[in-house]
Amino acid sequence: MNLERLNYRIFLKKEPEGGYTVIVPSLPGCVTFGNTIDESIKMAREAIELYIESLKAHDEQIPNEENILEYTLTL
Repeated sequence: MNLERLNYRIFLKKEPEGGYTVIVPSLPGCVTFGNTIDESIKMAREAIELYIESLKAHDEQIPNEENILEYTLTL
């Protein structure tokens, strides 16, 4: 049994028409939506789990954020 815990950053973008689009930068194409912040986080968790499940089913490598450095530039 693999007890490794995976951590992924998510970005929530408030949409003008309401709700939040959620992007998982380390998982290309992993995007979801929720009407509230809590729902958006729940949807992100589900999307990530399904994404990883698909990677495992296809014997593909599971990305992690182990060597990711994050910095915000202000211009």
